[in-house]
Amino acid sequence: MSAPFAQGPSDPIVQPVPASVVERVDAADTTLSNPRRAVISLGANLGNRLETLQGAIDALEDTPGVRVKGVSPVYETEPWGVEPGTQPSYLNAVVVLKTTLPPSSLLERAHAVEEAFHRVRDERWGPRTLDVDIVSYADVVSDDPRLTLPHPRAHERAFVLAPWHDLDPGARLPGRGPVADLLGTVTRDGVTPRADLELRLPE
Repeated sequence: MSAPFAQGPSDPIVQPVPASVVERVDAADTTLSNPRRAVISLGANLGNRLETLQGAIDALEDTPGVRVKGVSPVYETEPWGVEPGTQPSYLNAVVVLKTTLPPSSLLERAHAVEEAFHRVRDERWGPRTLDVDIVSYADVVSDDPRLTLPHPRAHERAFVLAPWHDLDPGARLPGRGPVADLLGTVTRDGVTPRADLELRLPE
């Protein structure tokens, strides 16, 4: 039986979408005939991790031009790139969106959601209240240093590939191939499904 999600009284409030982003949404709505599919990876290893992930999903849904279409199962993951035992473990999940936002505006919103949950970028591989990473955006392949698409390390990370495959077994990572094949090339050590935890689609 999955544990129900209970929203606490001290949940962070995500700031309203900046006017500049709203303007880009309006522009995108007139230039895109169909919304694009984007895949977002979420992770948290500080505070109430499950509540934070759910808050991030709800904040993404509240963004003009974004609709959350799928939420993966939850995984618990040993921290990446640090000595074992030096940080709390992560909860990770993957979300599939449909959006009329261009990638740059989706990135702005991802950063705004992180900041609402007090994300601090003091050190690489440091603990964090929330990670919101764009894994892929439609079939776009770009080496733009501000937003490389697809995410340059997604194909190496079981904590991204495993929940994504659970959510969409036929998924493909642009430029890399089927997620199922990529998942077969990486270790799942330290990446554990948490069937007792559940994230919900926003209503």
